[in-house]
Amino acid sequence: MTAGLLLTGALGAGPAAAAPPQPPTSDLGPNVTVFDPSMPTAEIQARVDEVYAQQFTNEFGTERYALLFRPGTYGTDAEPLQVKVGYYTEVAGLGASPDDVTINGKVEVYNRCRPNADGSPNCIALDNFWRTVSNLHIAVNAAGQDGCRSTANFFAVSQASPMRRVHVTGGTLSLMDYCTDGPQFASGGFMADTVAGDVVNGSQQQWLTRNSSIGSWSNGVWNQVFSGVEGAPSEEGFPTPPYTVLDETPLSREKPWLWVDGQGRYQVRVPAAHRGTRGASWEQDLAEGRTLPLSSFYVATPRSAVKDINTALARGSNLLLTPGVYDVDRTIAVKRAGTVVLGLGHATLTAVGGAVPLSVADVPGVVVAGVTIDAGTVESPVLLQVGSKNGNAGRAHRGADDPTTLSDVFFRVGGPHVGKVDTALEVNSDDVLVDHTWVWRGDHGVEDFSGGFLGDDERWAVNTGRQGAVVNGDDVTATGLFVEHFQRVNTTWNGERGTVVLYQNELPYDPPTQADWTQPDGTLGYPGYRVADAVRTHRLYGGGSYVYNRNNPSIVTENGFEAPTTPGVQLHHLLTVNLGAGTIRHVVEGVGGQVDDTNTGTPQYVADFPVR
Repeated sequence: MTAGLLLTGALGAGPAAAAPPQPPTSDLGPNVTVFDPSMPTAEIQARVDEVYAQQFTNEFGTERYALLFRPGTYGTDAEPLQVKVGYYTEVAGLGASPDDVTINGKVEVYNRCRPNADGSPNCIALDNFWRTVSNLHIAVNAAGQDGCRSTANFFAVSQASPMRRVHVTGGTLSLMDYCTDGPQFASGGFMADTVAGDVVNGSQQQWLTRNSSIGSWSNGVWNQVFSGVEGAPSEEGFPTPPYTVLDETPLSREKPWLWVDGQGRYQVRVPAAHRGTRGASWEQDLAEGRTLPLSSFYVATPRSAVKDINTALARGSNLLLTPGVYDVDRTIAVKRAGTVVLGLGHATLTAVGGAVPLSVADVPGVVVAGVTIDAGTVESPVLLQVGSKNGNAGRAHRGADDPTTLSDVFFRVGGPHVGKVDTALEVNSDDVLVDHTWVWRGDHGVEDFSGGFLGDDERWAVNTGRQGAVVNGDDVTATGLFVEHFQRVNTTWNGERGTVVLYQNELPYDPPTQADWTQPDGTLGYPGYRVADAVRTHRLYGGGSYVYNRNNPSIVTENGFEAPTTPGVQLHHLLTVNLGAGTIRHVVEGVGGQVDDTNTGTPQYVADFPVR
């Protein structure tokens, strides 16, 4: 089987559908493979193994893959299909519902083992980034695997590795790979619109489960957040265990997905936005929202010129980015309300010559999903700008029921190459939903695996990113906001009535001196999260800021969080923790204990700020 698009066999709306006519050939690029249930399991297994062998350690490569499954059942009790998911790989079903595609076997992510210099084991999931599993049913079957793996589907991931619209039956869902050697650490992740039985948190330091249904949840490390989850544990006794629980999600919109209808035609389903939701939305998302034919999309490849993409957008097309790395030397400008930009296989936009890779006008209903945006070697002012500065006057709430939505949009400054930006994500529009993002200035990169040419002092001066996320718009909601390592304030919230459900931050590892990490007014260090002094109303549920000043362990940060002390600003369940170097004196505004090298790995918590 080749790596190209396979168009043999029947398409249908579900496993029991009659064989419809074959669709016209639709070229989704050489790195998209579409499987059909009529194919022999061994043939499918060979292809998924081939991709995994290439991508398992390919942390900063340019290869991107999407492995897509037409409706039907794959694998048998005697010959299960074992899918392992590596870097920049999307595994997804092409059904209208997750139950339209059943994987009889596993869809898993394991630890990555890189022995220490003394030969001792070092098997961790801390760097298991940039991969996606969605829209399928995993009927857990471990036949042929060793005994340790017999009862669980392992999903040992960290940032930028979402699981969405997945149904797990027949075994435990484990977020930790406890079958390899230690230490088995994992840094945190995101699960939404998923139905599972028993879930093992394991070593996950922080995790957001949103709008799902679970049978049970075992243990927690620092910051586990549940929003609109049926079967969620209680937060009573916080921080033992460290659970934060919202009975309903304030605002949600599930990520669009590619599927095939009963006539074999490719469609993109775009769910509607909802308020006050709980549990998986599979039936609701089929009844409400939009279905767009693939013909309404400009299907881009890395060879597509930005001027051609912009022409298509201006003429009313949506945009589908097939897997690959796109060099973007001028802004891809989304100006029309309701436009959908959907990336497959972690399609990546890289800034060239200081360009702003992507902008969204101050219009409602735009959806950007499944896209990674990289800074380039020449500084960009911003990587994604939503709305223009000062562009909201008189336009408040026009998108309240149809918010512009960013789903699984990831940012990198450094990592695969030198990166430079002032602000990675800037949100100026009102009524925006950010549903899972990782905004990352690289603490490591390709140079660390190729002999090395950047020490931390050099990295501080070469890979430059001042601000991770800046929110100027009002009524902006973020569910799953991960922002790390920026050189000033990682996240600044200037807008009113903002809501954040889970915030995770690591301060930069590499400030050379205290002077490099001191605010203009003399305050030591910058917070991981700042609510501007003028803000009157803001909500944060479950926030963590961590310190690991490996370049200079003597560096001090005064507060992990900064916020005005006013009744309308409520921060619920905050923590700071030392990861091995550096000091944070207080959790928030002088409240909460100090973390330093005397209490490494032991968080300091503040249940509520202002203190009740």
